Amino acid sequence: MTFQVSVNPSGRQFSCEADETILAAAIRAGIGLPYGCKNGACGSCKGKLVSGSVALGAHQERALSAAEQTAGHTLFCCAVPQSDVAIEAREVLGVGEFPIKKVPVRVARLERAADDVMILSLQMPATERMQYKAGQYVEFLLKDNKRRAYSIATPPHSDELLSLHLRHMPGGVFTDHVFGAMKERDILRFEGPLGTFFLREESTKPIVLLASGTGFAPIKAIVEHWAHSKSTRPVTLYWGGRRPKDLYMHALCEEWAKTLPNFRYVPVISDPLPEDGWNGRTGFVHRAVMQDLPDLSGHQVYACGAPLMVDAAQTDFTAQCQLPEDEFYADSFTSEADLAAA
Repeated sequence: MTFQVSVNPSGRQFSCEADETILAAAIRAGIGLPYGCKNGACGSCKGKLVSGSVALGAHQERALSAAEQTAGHTLFCCAVPQSDVAIEAREVLGVGEFPIKKVPVRVARLERAADDVMILSLQMPATERMQYKAGQYVEFLLKDNKRRAYSIATPPHSDELLSLHLRHMPGGVFTDHVFGAMKERDILRFEGPLGTFFLREESTKPIVLLASGTGFAPIKAIVEHWAHSKSTRPVTLYWGGRRPKDLYMHALCEEWAKTLPNFRYVPVISDPLPEDGWNGRTGFVHRAVMQDLPDLSGHQVYACGAPLMVDAAQTDFTAQCQLPEDEFYADSFTSEADLAAA
């Protein structure tokens, strides 16, 4: 059985199979619904169910609260239609621009950027070219139908090798392998490009980039794409970590601040130790943004990293700094532990 999904306010329609989520059907149809994790953990795909009924799968309370459900909201990544439905969603332009493909890739380089951060550089097949928007991600296809998602850290104009930044999660099936047994020339398979976390280039507003840990990966791609496109929009990057060593490309960011017009870099450390000799900003990274920019009403914010940081930034920026809700763009780095709690 097939149901029809109507999207407000655009009026676009697409078909959805009886056992398919609204998001999966939208991706298949090239319809740009916003999304991140695809697993009910991040809340990026939240929207309103205007009419019709859906069966809602397992999800995290912070992604969709009971009160939001009562108010008619749903998560499109977990919602399977039970009838024809109408939804209200902020469509993302350009999502269907590049085909989503499954391709084999070869491990070209493995570089330790920090004790627990690996830069994995991948070589595409000679006959394939990866087309994507800076900020998007790929999913590795593992055994037993498991997948692991990682953002592309290289900008689209420099795609000879695709680089990803992986933090070691001890006990994690994939990262234990990357940090242990993986070798150069190994073959992996991934699917991409995925996600709706990329620069809205039609805007002229100043940009705030907010990263924690390896959430820097897609932010790096966005900065390098912004510089390559010769954009004159002011950009401020706030990168947070517990210790200075967590800012594993700090020198690159300092170089950007010296050489790129309209670019500013603010590193923030939450738990420095005396031996770190840290003299810079301390505390929560999103709080540093609020101290510097108490009025965000004329800005766009792109946040990437731990779900707690992303959630806190979205809540506080909109409630206390007048950031319009539709100018906050995010990619929560949900781990298997986050998904298990869904």
